[in-house]
Amino acid sequence: MKNLNLPFLILLLGAMLFNGCIKDDFIDDQIDPVLRFTSSLDTIEIDTEFQLEAMFLNNVGQEESPTLTWNSLDAEILSVDGTGLLRANSVGTTTISVSYETEEGILLSDQMDITVGATTIISIEEKSGTIRTTSSYTLEGTFTVQEIDGNLIIEVGEAWKASSNLPGLFIYLTNNPATTTDALEIGPVQVFNGAHRYEIPNVGINDWQYLLYFCKPFNIKVGDGEINN
Repeated sequence: MKNLNLPFLILLLGAMLFNGCIKDDFIDDQIDPVLRFTSSLDTIEIDTEFQLEAMFLNNVGQEESPTLTWNSLDAEILSVDGTGLLRANSVGTTTISVSYETEEGILLSDQMDITVGATTIISIEEKSGTIRTTSSYTLEGTFTVQEIDGNLIIEVGEAWKASSNLPGLFIYLTNNPATTTDALEIGPVQVFNGAHRYEIPNVGINDWQYLLYFCKPFNIKVGDGEINN
């Protein structure tokens, strides 16, 4: 029997790895559209202004910039204009909401309770989530997310486990857990067991909704983790 040459072995290995990835079902990339605040604000100093921001994501997780409707439950405490600019008028707490009706007639909204007080306080949030496999490969763990000095810090816990034989496992931040299109690539996974962290500059805690793990050479999803409040 003839010896197998090196190019053939490489192709054979690639096919085996690819077949290992494509055992997973292909996922429809349609998601529910969403509207959410990207600003974090707990208290605003009286007689000052603050620009609120919100993000609309369409049914494939892409950001669009429609005209949003802003509203204050009590304008005597906090007024808000059509761009989301807050004006702190008197001491107290009220609810600010943002809404948008899609072309399909779906009404989306988000709201935030904000206090008018002696000084402006930006909310310091921590979010968390659970990583799950969506494939035949091991992928499991928990994580927390914080925004510190304009950087996003992702801490993956001690319980993290991932198959080390994956052909190019990468981690992303995304708003659509079915695809890496429009996602932010963090980089290759280099720790397959135990705690580790990622620091991503100039990213806000409300900018992304999911961690996403992909077999990058074959563009196949391996798992994900929703970032929850």
